[in-house]
Amino acid sequence: MNEKNPDFTRICGRLREYGEKFEEFYRLLVMYNAAFNLTAITQREEVIHKHFLDSLAGEAFLEEGASVVEVGSGAGFPSVPLAIVRKDLSFTLIESTGKKCDFLRTVARELDLPLNVCQMRAEEAGRSPEFRERADIVMARAVAPLPSLAEYCLPLVRVGGRMIAWKGSEDETAAAAHAVGVLGGKNMHVVRYDLPEGYGARMLVIAEKAKPTPPKYPRGHGKERKDPIL
Repeated sequence: MNEKNPDFTRICGRLREYGEKFEEFYRLLVMYNAAFNLTAITQREEVIHKHFLDSLAGEAFLEEGASVVEVGSGAGFPSVPLAIVRKDLSFTLIESTGKKCDFLRTVARELDLPLNVCQMRAEEAGRSPEFRERADIVMARAVAPLPSLAEYCLPLVRVGGRMIAWKGSEDETAAAAHAVGVLGGKNMHVVRYDLPEGYGARMLVIAEKAKPTPPKYPRGHGKERKDPIL
């Protein structure tokens, strides 16, 4: 299944439209980075291309009014850039590290963004009635290899919703195909794109949720990473 590549002319326009918010987010990112270990990328142009524009590459795949869960939010990519430009979406950010949660709550407060930040592990959320199979969209960026990531994300997606994973240029879909099927997903496909100004090739991996995830998943106790479904 093929979908149109991200339109970076439009995306750059969105970045300019909300320029003040993005400048404030950049200021907070740099201010808190040393103490909170948020990102190795701090130069302004790199942050704009590798974090802001890359995050916004997924905007077109988020349906209007969707409830969105982000797994492993870290410094807030892609959730914060998307929340800046999409007031119609509701975001729940799942992050296990306390300092990063503190940073995300500061960003939400300073930028006046409706972000619900939850300090917990993704596998805990996936087994919780509050979160399991409730979200329209579950997304993640730079969290884990795709077979493991599917086990973190798909239990959180409602039937009829979708998982969106931000990835680099290496295609992991063949390794993850069985896991996606076992976890209730189907129609996994890739949307490839190149960041402007030669900042690198990227892809979005998108899978639809076709049926409920079996109760045994996510397994927890680190099994998602140590013994991925292959």
